[in-house]
Amino acid sequence: MEQEPHILFEKRGALGLITLNRPKALNALTHGMCLGLIRMLGEWASDDTIKAVAIQGAGTRAFCAGGDIRAMYESNLAASAAAAKFLADEYRADAMIGGFPKPYVALTHGIVMGGGAGISLNGSHRLADESLIFAMPETGIGFLTDVGATNFLNKCPGEAGTYLALTGARIGLADAMALGLFTHGVKQDNHEKLLTQLAEGEHPDAAIASLVFKPGLPPLAAERAGIDMVFAASSVEAILERLDRDGSAFATSTAATMRSRSPSALKFIFRAMREAKGKSLADCLKMEYRVSARAVMAHDFREGVRATLIDKDGAPDWSPASLAAVKDVDITGYFASLGARELRL
Repeated sequence: MEQEPHILFEKRGALGLITLNRPKALNALTHGMCLGLIRMLGEWASDDTIKAVAIQGAGTRAFCAGGDIRAMYESNLAASAAAAKFLADEYRADAMIGGFPKPYVALTHGIVMGGGAGISLNGSHRLADESLIFAMPETGIGFLTDVGATNFLNKCPGEAGTYLALTGARIGLADAMALGLFTHGVKQDNHEKLLTQLAEGEHPDAAIASLVFKPGLPPLAAERAGIDMVFAASSVEAILERLDRDGSAFATSTAATMRSRSPSALKFIFRAMREAKGKSLADCLKMEYRVSARAVMAHDFREGVRATLIDKDGAPDWSPASLAAVKDVDITGYFASLGARELRL
């Protein structure tokens, strides 16, 4: 199999090293990159000389900004199966990372969003530095918080995960660690030192211990009690009612953000987050695939990507245009079995 130039694999002593190599595209994942991950993780899982796997992103701006949204947009326009096939293999890679039998160390920096979260936050050791910008921004493109997000966001304390899923809010290292999304603060300048220690066979826990730093106070901490109360509501509409009633600057801003997002996406993300509680990563990924395989071919995904990445006018024409116009039967349809097309892990 020919080496995929956008993802590099290297054996360094006891370490299997993965480098995402599309810095100009913020290391966004292509289908070929996901297939490469599946292949090499499978090999390294059964290679007794490999004691740990690490993954990093080339360039200074991003670990990985997500999946190849433009390719999925083109699949939507062409009504082709390419996007669904990409998502299936992306989720298979995420599932392998979640169940990997050896330490999996994500050395992240800068932007970690969407698919980039899937290949880092499903692993055992999740490192970041002060440059971290984490978000799951899918409501802004009419899509689902996927790649296992219904699992790892639900592990956040209280309702913080639901807040992040519905708003697409960006957070930094202090908040991301306070919410348990990342396990360690390690400066990017120390990545090579860490890789050397891992290559020499040192266990990640020991190698990381001497390099960690503690981030400052998490800015979101002041809002956490309010978030827990508001986002525990039984529907998206009820969440917005509570935000409006609260009336604080944070609540008003949060409500305005949500009202700018795809009404359909708000509804199916809310349901997915609730249904995922207590489920395994594998079961979450299977549920996510039912929704995402449909959402990626829908009007709101096409319109959200157009407004955000293609025309960049920031004015998506959502359809339905309001929460009130989104029918329960349509949302239920996103979660129905795909029959022979169900995700198999």
